[in-house]
Amino acid sequence: MKSKFFLTAFLSVSLIACAQETPKVKHKTKNKSSKSVSKPVKFANAIDPICEMKTEPDMKHTFEYKNKTYGFCSAYCKDEFKKNPEKYVQK
Repeated sequence: MKSKFFLTAFLSVSLIACAQETPKVKHKTKNKSSKSVSKPVKFANAIDPICEMKTEPDMKHTFEYKNKTYGFCSAYCKDEFKKNPEKYVQK
């Protein structure tokens, strides 16, 4: 009976101690005097030609075709466009 009590007490204290420990992570701070500011991209398409979603200036899925940058909502849409760009540019 005593061993169950001590085992339960030990596990409880261990769990509480682990739960209270916070990770010690240092995050990098941005240098406010940095000149590398990303500019919004002006896409050749106002909508994603695959799924017809509206493009946003901060879309990360882009593809350059005939010196124009096209924006996509997902990697899937980008990959579909890359298979046959002429099909979607004609829309």
